[in-house]
Amino acid sequence: MVTFELYRRSMIGVCLTETLDEMVSNGTLCPDLAIQVLVQFDKGHLHIYRFCDNVWTFILKDALFKNEESQETVGRFKIVACDSKLFTQ
Repeated sequence: MVTFELYRRSMIGVCLTETLDEMVSNGTLCPDLAIQVLVQFDKGHLHIYRFCDNVWTFILKDALFKNEESQETVGRFKIVACDSKLFTQ
């Protein structure tokens, strides 16, 4: 299995793909930009990930963050995510 297939089949990859599809469908995002986002996602280097008690934790190494004006590389970046539906119960 190619590495990008593993990432895209992960929950975050599936959610990213679904969100990009929705944004393209409603005209918020052009298809070319959605493909660029997926290509960048495929190039990512995920150092550690865990799923415990419905909470995802991702630790990225040498993550590159870009916007229109600038870009910055961060040596270590931590993302903690959970399902927002858990807060409404």
